[in-house]
Amino acid sequence: MSTGTVTLFLCGDVMLGRGVDQILARPGDPRLREEYVRDARAYVRLVESVSGPVPAPVEPSWPWGEALRVLEVAAPDVRIVNLETSVTCGGAFAPGKAVHYRMHPDNLPALTVARPDVCVLANNHVLDFGRPGLLDTLEVLDRAGLRTAGAGRTAEEAYAPAAVPVPGGGRVLVFGLGARTSGVPPRWAAGPGLPGVAYLPDLSAASAAAAVRRIRQVKRAGDLVVLSVHWGSNWGYRVPREQVGFAHALVDGGADVVHGHSSHHPRPVEVYRGRLVLHGCGDFVDDYEGITGYEEFRDDLRLAHLATLEADTGRLLRLRMVVLRSRRMRLEAAPAADRAWLCGVLDRISDGVRVGPAPDGSLMLLPARAEA
Repeated sequence: MSTGTVTLFLCGDVMLGRGVDQILARPGDPRLREEYVRDARAYVRLVESVSGPVPAPVEPSWPWGEALRVLEVAAPDVRIVNLETSVTCGGAFAPGKAVHYRMHPDNLPALTVARPDVCVLANNHVLDFGRPGLLDTLEVLDRAGLRTAGAGRTAEEAYAPAAVPVPGGGRVLVFGLGARTSGVPPRWAAGPGLPGVAYLPDLSAASAAAAVRRIRQVKRAGDLVVLSVHWGSNWGYRVPREQVGFAHALVDGGADVVHGHSSHHPRPVEVYRGRLVLHGCGDFVDDYEGITGYEEFRDDLRLAHLATLEADTGRLLRLRMVVLRSRRMRLEAAPAADRAWLCGVLDRISDGVRVGPAPDGSLMLLPARAEA
């Protein structure tokens, strides 16, 4: 870390359950209750049908692949992921849900190998096996020394930020929120003495004001605030007006980064008042290869976001985005043509900023276009 800066690694959904769990050393119960798929091993076969054999059981590092080298070279100060699975052997299938994710606790090395500083749990899968499954998840992560945000044993714990000390004496505070717009059921909300997620019922001004109050209660001089929010639909590039307004209200109230996720592919990048807003980071680790229907969005392409902020102000100094590609449930370096395609998409859909290639093959923000 250079003097006066903090670099964050931010990615989208890390889903180490279902098919990924089945290729790891200690696969859990493969039974599913999906409409068309009743065994998680079917997702492994689907991946192999399009990408080739997976040498199961794989090492814990397998799902991350090239991303681990990216992290080693970049050496970010804080690593933040959205962990979109429960980590449990127990619990019952949550009713009213079409898809359930869980990873066997003995496979946790597949998460710790990436050395995340914060696992955000405010999403629509962390309670897939009920509150018992959530309590197991919290216990397993806590026992491994992993900080969590966005879910807890009580509302106080769920809404509290994870605090990561950084060189220079400051902290990065990570708040997590799970929005109803991403499919988080209202009944999953944490309450007094009730385990659950930090629930966001809507993207109204009142909900933004509540989030801002929580920021102001704990933020002190030298702190940087990341508001990590699971919001919006799975597909498409359009960002609803209320989502943009909500993000702006968070920044106005003290957030330095809005880390948005839930969409299966990257959505627009925004810089508002010098602060980074990622409206959708896209997927990162999962078992989705071979699932058809939205090929035009190229959800096999994944982004590792490396954001460098000015330590004393939170102002974005630079954003580098490394393009990876998922093959055989493993992240590999994306070919030049794929990097160029995603660069063009992000440049086209991101209002107010330009995205271009960096000399090292990653993507970067460029100076904004001059007004005509």
